[in-house]
Amino acid sequence: MDRSRALRYQPLKLPLFPPQFQNPINHLHPKPTILVPRGTRLMVTAKKRPPIEGVSEELNSIANQNLDFAYTRRQVRSAFVEVQQQLDHCLFKLAPTGIRTEEWYERNSRGLQIFCKSWMPKQGVPINGVLFFCHGYGDTCVFFFEGIARRIAASGYAVYAMDYPGFGLSEGLHGYIPSFDQLADDVIEQYTKIKGRPELKGLPHFILGQSMGGAVTLKVHLKEPYAWDGVVLVAPMCKIAEDVTPPAAAQKILILMSKVMPKAKLIPQKDLAELAFRDPIKRKMAVYNVTCYNDHVRLKTAVELLHATKDIEMQVEKVSSPLLILHGAADKVTDPLVSQYLYEKASSEDKTLKLYPEGYHSILEGEPDDRIFSVLDDIITWLDSRCALT
Repeated sequence: MDRSRALRYQPLKLPLFPPQFQNPINHLHPKPTILVPRGTRLMVTAKKRPPIEGVSEELNSIANQNLDFAYTRRQVRSAFVEVQQQLDHCLFKLAPTGIRTEEWYERNSRGLQIFCKSWMPKQGVPINGVLFFCHGYGDTCVFFFEGIARRIAASGYAVYAMDYPGFGLSEGLHGYIPSFDQLADDVIEQYTKIKGRPELKGLPHFILGQSMGGAVTLKVHLKEPYAWDGVVLVAPMCKIAEDVTPPAAAQKILILMSKVMPKAKLIPQKDLAELAFRDPIKRKMAVYNVTCYNDHVRLKTAVELLHATKDIEMQVEKVSSPLLILHGAADKVTDPLVSQYLYEKASSEDKTLKLYPEGYHSILEGEPDDRIFSVLDDIITWLDSRCALT
């Protein structure tokens, strides 16, 4: 493809702050003005979910429960498991059979119940390596990733995933990130435990992060640079563009507000499905991800996302692991130019950047079928080649 043409694309900036604040920081971190205008509302109540077409009134009622707490999210997920598996999406209808799965909850050192899931190749298939997954903002590891994990597992990999505290089926206030550093530590703690399993001894370990999960993955790698045999990033959120970084005074106001009311939600927030999913049919299926956090961004969460990307930007040259970066060239949620920046600045001797023409943000879930399988095949081929070197 013509990489220079793809990289000239200028993505749309999405305001997660009220219109009164104006001038977004970037797609995920908009820039506030210095003063908070009169009438600006901050709230902590849950936004009502629009009705989901094609499901019963009872299921819609279940989906509209307050998802702030894990026990409710788990009830909603249980009610929708069968419906999700019957969706006419290639990740579900063409999922390989015979994959061995396991789900469990495990209390971490902070006393939080963390949800984990594994996907193993069918019995008798040798395991080439282990892939650990970091999901995106608001997401979970038990919806679209189910199909992704099954396809990778069918290619000879043990796949493990977890829901971060406050997301999916793990404990914690929904959508709340009090500390991005702590979130990365939670991931390290959980995945270090799994790495110690006897059946995984001697196998190469890889970590894959998608969107905000790309930032999580990079933080994990920077904290433990020799813990991974390779890093895979899909549409990563890892740098704030200079022309939209807020002035220091504006950042101080936002930080102060987050200290006073950290859990408050900012309004309004646009629905990202239209921008993330290129295939309109698959876009409609996003609403079935019923445990995702699609409410207004919490103040402290927004501040932590901003701080995390700034920290990663300052350390980007320390990224040293074998590196595969994949990004849709028409992504309007995270900037493909940022992936180019990461590719150029990372000190990794083994690094690859793949840009997919016309691809939107969700290149693993929201593209035409052939593109989704092409991206998955690129990941598997890269993993295979690195396993052959270990």
